[in-house]
Amino acid sequence: MFEVLLILSAHPQGAPISRLSGHLVLTSGGATRLVDRMVEAGLVVREPSPEDRRVQLVFLTEQGERTLRTAAAAHTRETDRLLRRTLAPEQSAAMVTALDLLGRRLREELPPLR
Repeated sequence: MFEVLLILSAHPQGAPISRLSGHLVLTSGGATRLVDRMVEAGLVVREPSPEDRRVQLVFLTEQGERTLRTAAAAHTRETDRLLRRTLAPEQSAAMVTALDLLGRRLREELPPLR
């Protein structure tokens, strides 16, 4: 569910289930079932696309946004804790530098997610 919340936070205009299934590497049926559970939990809503009434767009709710913020903060804390337990400070600094370089290169060379 966290991945769906992240994807939808990058698509405030809504995302069709087909886009979610592609990003999550799920079948359309699997993505639909996941979205159904998230609708029941109040994390997302579905609305017909204004361009194509056959397409359902999925949007974050306020509760979904709050859940994402809480989950992202917990994820960050846990990642930080694991890194501090695993790497020496100089190794951690080198990793941050390497990941920053990699992130910049990926943004330059890969097409943006749609």
